[in-house]
Amino acid sequence: MAEQDGSAVRDEVAAARRIVVKIGSSSLTTAAGGLDADRVDALVDVLAKVLDGDGKGDGGRDGDGKGGDGKGGANGKEIVLVSSGAIAAGLAPLGLDRRPRDLARQQAAASVGQGLLVARYTASFARYGRRVGQVLLTTDDTSRRAHYRNATRTLDQLLAMGALPIVNENDTVATDEIRFGDNDRLAALVAHLVRADLLVLLSDVDGLYDGDPRTPGTSRIEEVRGPEDLDGVSIGSAGRSGVGTGGMVTKVEAARIATAAGVPVVLTSASRAGDALLGRRTGTFFHRTGRRSANRLLWLAHASAPRGALTLDDGAVRAVVERRTSLLPAGIAAVEGEFTAGDPVELRDAQGRPVARGLVNFDAKEIPQLIGRSTRDLARELGPAYEREVVHRDDLVLLD
Repeated sequence: MAEQDGSAVRDEVAAARRIVVKIGSSSLTTAAGGLDADRVDALVDVLAKVLDGDGKGDGGRDGDGKGGDGKGGANGKEIVLVSSGAIAAGLAPLGLDRRPRDLARQQAAASVGQGLLVARYTASFARYGRRVGQVLLTTDDTSRRAHYRNATRTLDQLLAMGALPIVNENDTVATDEIRFGDNDRLAALVAHLVRADLLVLLSDVDGLYDGDPRTPGTSRIEEVRGPEDLDGVSIGSAGRSGVGTGGMVTKVEAARIATAAGVPVVLTSASRAGDALLGRRTGTFFHRTGRRSANRLLWLAHASAPRGALTLDDGAVRAVVERRTSLLPAGIAAVEGEFTAGDPVELRDAQGRPVARGLVNFDAKEIPQLIGRSTRDLARELGPAYEREVVHRDDLVLLD
């Protein structure tokens, strides 16, 4: 296995000012599945050390135990923490010996455990005179325009006021249709939402390996500059997960989302979080592969579950995909599903292949009367409210 080099520094990582850190359930819980206070404290010690920038890990506290004015870190750094662990923390109090399979009991465990998790973080950060703020998200909170703006404002304001946001999926109300699915993907999207300079994914494995890290002869991949660097890598067996839902596959996918949006990623173990945040050559570093795009469209592509589908004729497919135009009623051939105005829908070609995703401007029951007709005719017959796009190009993202 490759050795970790603690002497060399990744300049791009060390220079990052706004950082999103994600930690999984398996790095925060005991072998029995309950919340491990010592592990939480160890993570908080590292984050406080980074924020205070003194290299001593004592939080930079003055004589009365307060951490200064609380406006970010002493060195200008800001951290947003995406933390799993709510369901795991709720298992023992509810008398559950393992993560339940059914959604209702998962939601109940999350309801009990989320309070315990945030209370533990609150107490731990208080040792350094730092405040935390809880932010719970579902995909609906992020794919809809107004909700997206609210999430952005909340996170920005928490950081401006010196509080450290702790983000998690709102498992107490999320259903299968409106789930992010895993907090690795959520972390990648939050990194883009807050315009982060860096995403750090903390796991129980110290990086991405070219095989199962428990097998002799496998090596850690130090850098990934693009998809070609992962050719031949068996990602499905290159990691493990404990009480959480993620694995190495979800972490690599999260890295792909973040780097394509212009955010570099470090993947390493929770025990090496300090080295990773200081820019030392630990774990696997994923170089950015793209530039920042319109924020909300990234969420639309990766965080929204389509509530229905519109089939387009060939001309509409060319207009949407090649000319990047809005979708008009005249280009629709069929509609399926039950959705309301503002919901995400999938746009498909005549063969049923998804080509785009967008927020629809009409209810599903309205669209059959619009199919194949011009907006001018619809406005004349049904009123001016129908002289508009079914999906506006500003609410539309193309799919790979």
